[in-house]
Amino acid sequence: MGTDSSLLYTPLYTLHQDFGGKMVPFAGYAMPLQYADGIMAEHRHVREQVGLFDVSHMGQVRIRARSGSVEDAARALERLVPADIVALKPGRQRYTQFTNASGGILDDLMVIAQEDCLLLVVNAACKQADLAHMQDNLADCLVEPLEDRALLALQGPLAQDVLSSFDGDAASMRFMDVCMLEIDGARCLVSRSGYTGEDGYEISLSAKDADRVARQLLQHQQVRLIGLGARDSLRLEAGLCLYGSDIDETTTPVEAALEWSIQKSRRTGGARAGGFPGADIILEQLEKGVTRRRVGLLPTGRAPVRHGAPLYADEALADKVGEVTSGAFGPTLEAPVAMGYVATPHAAVGTELVAELRGRGVPSRVAALPLVPARFKR
Repeated sequence: MGTDSSLLYTPLYTLHQDFGGKMVPFAGYAMPLQYADGIMAEHRHVREQVGLFDVSHMGQVRIRARSGSVEDAARALERLVPADIVALKPGRQRYTQFTNASGGILDDLMVIAQEDCLLLVVNAACKQADLAHMQDNLADCLVEPLEDRALLALQGPLAQDVLSSFDGDAASMRFMDVCMLEIDGARCLVSRSGYTGEDGYEISLSAKDADRVARQLLQHQQVRLIGLGARDSLRLEAGLCLYGSDIDETTTPVEAALEWSIQKSRRTGGARAGGFPGADIILEQLEKGVTRRRVGLLPTGRAPVRHGAPLYADEALADKVGEVTSGAFGPTLEAPVAMGYVATPHAAVGTELVAELRGRGVPSRVAALPLVPARFKR
C-alpha cells in the first residue's frame, strides 16, 4: 500500500509494512486489518499465547486542574461523566463514558489517576470532538492532547511472562493498575488492561520509542502482531462495546448494560449524585429500568449475523423486537457470536429469538455476556 495523503499514520506504519500487514482506512488512519496468518489464526494466538496490537490511533489526553489539585481535576471531569473519578486512587484507572443531555453516549473512555493529573484514553474517531467537549466545559482545567505518544496493547495469557522479562514489576500489577515500567530503555506508562477479555497490558510510550520497543517485544517467539480484524472478534466474544456500533449518542449506559460503571456515589442518594449531562434520565433508568437492553446472542449455524440484522420474536419474522449491532464468527467458540439491543421482555438469558439473514430466519439465543469468560488478573 502506498501512502495516502488523506490518511494519518501511526509511528508503527513501517513496522506493519515490514510484517506484511494488510492496511485499511480506519478512523482516519492507515491501520492493519490482518497479517499473513489471517484473522482466525491471529484471534486464536491471542487466546493461547500473546498478541501485540498497535492502538496508537487512540487519543491520549492529560487533564490538570489550574489549582494544581488532582482532586479538583477529578471533580471537574465528573461534570462530564457518570463515574466516580474523585475516589480513583493514583496508579489506578476506570472505564466511563461522556454523556449528552439525553443520556446518550458521546464516547467511552479510560481515565487514569496520577499524583498530579488525570490521563484519558479516548476513541480515535471521537478524539477531536472529545477534546473540544472537554476544552469547552472544563475551563478550570488545562486539557492537553498528547500528540507525541504511541499506544501498544500486549494481550494474552503469556503477556505477563513477556513483559516481566523487560521489567519485573509487571508481574505484581493487577487488573486496572497503572505504573511506570522500563521496556528496552524506554519509560512507559503501563496499565494492566485491554480490550480482548484476556490478561494483558496497554503501553503508552513516546512515539520515537514505539517502533524499537515493538520490535523488541516481537523478539519473543510467543508474540505476534495482531490486526483490527482479530481485535474486533476478540472484543465481541468478550462482550465489549465498539463505539459507533454497540453504543452511540442514541444509547444510554443503562440500555447498554454498562450501569456497573456508574458507582454508588454518583447515583441517587450518593455523595455526588448526578451533575453530569443526562443525569436525570440515566438515574431514572437506574431506578425504573429501560425498554431495551444490550444482550449477547448465539446464532445457530455457521454464518455470522451482522450489524443491522433485525431480531424477531417469531419464525414468521413478524414481531420485530430488536437489532444486531455487532456480529462475527467467534473462533474461540467456533460458532457465530453477536450482540444487539432487544426489547426488555425478550432480554432474559435463554430467550429464543430469530435473526433475519438474507431474507431467512436464523434461530438465535440470548446469552450472558461475556460470551467467552474474561481472564483478567484480579
